[in-house]
Amino acid sequence: MTPAIGTGDRHYGGPMRIDLHTHSSRSDGTSPPAVLVEQAAAAGLDVVALTDHDTTDGWEEAARAAEEHGITLVRGVEISCRHKRRGVHLLGYLPDPTHTGLADELNRILAGRTGRMPGIVAKLQGLGIDVTEDDVHAVSGDAAASGRPHVADALVVAGVVTDREEAFRRYLGPSGPAYVQRYATPLVEMIGLLRDAGGVSVLAHPWGRHDDHGLDAEAFADLGRAGLTGVEVDHQDHDPQTREELRAIARDLGLVVTGSSDHHGTGKVDHDLGCNTTHPEELERLLAAASAAADAAGRDTPGLVGGRAQGQRVSG
Repeated sequence: MTPAIGTGDRHYGGPMRIDLHTHSSRSDGTSPPAVLVEQAAAAGLDVVALTDHDTTDGWEEAARAAEEHGITLVRGVEISCRHKRRGVHLLGYLPDPTHTGLADELNRILAGRTGRMPGIVAKLQGLGIDVTEDDVHAVSGDAAASGRPHVADALVVAGVVTDREEAFRRYLGPSGPAYVQRYATPLVEMIGLLRDAGGVSVLAHPWGRHDDHGLDAEAFADLGRAGLTGVEVDHQDHDPQTREELRAIARDLGLVVTGSSDHHGTGKVDHDLGCNTTHPEELERLLAAASAAADAAGRDTPGLVGGRAQGQRVSG
């Protein structure tokens, strides 16, 4: 059964506002899941997706908050992948989190995040920067893994940099002196795992920062044949021309087009909740694909929560 949320006009006359990419403190955002959902409702969103990096730990808390604040929650996850030796991010929506293959792979990715942190700290110390693993853990809080954003936060606390952006630019980015490689799932493999778990997949900010990451039109076609559902087109890292080109590719391939904030709280500037949104018809397409995936996989997948969500079960 295809879930329906009534994606026409809102009850007070305005268009429905849908943000399908946000982060809480369970990964590298700065607000707990419940607070993030409350903030999304206060920002005038009707639908928000929680898509923490490589973890579903915040889903339960966010779902309770969605019921309380009258906003529809789409449960998701942003997964670290690799394509042609380059890092890419894949948004997964409404998969069964108990699917063994998916759960094992997410745990492997999280272990890679935490596992490289001592190496990053050691490199920073080799540069004469006084930061320790305890300093990183002190700022990572309830995150499922301590990663580079938390190292960046520790550097901010230590007064080495002013914000995360500077930390990544000077030290932690792929070309930085403190960078350490880690494990990420091959992209096509993860698309298949999400499908097998009854979920759907959307490439996150694929041409961010004016870099196509090796993902040209032919690559998108190949990924579509492998089961990719959509492309995140409207994102702060995409300028107007990039958005136009990506939208044309998605249209030609029949892929869903999404838009979102990629909100991280105070951890990322210029990514306010709702700064980019998804058209209601595109959300309906995404949810229809999720329903079909759940039916095909025979999985007990999560439905929508809160707000005006109806047809909560996204499975046959």
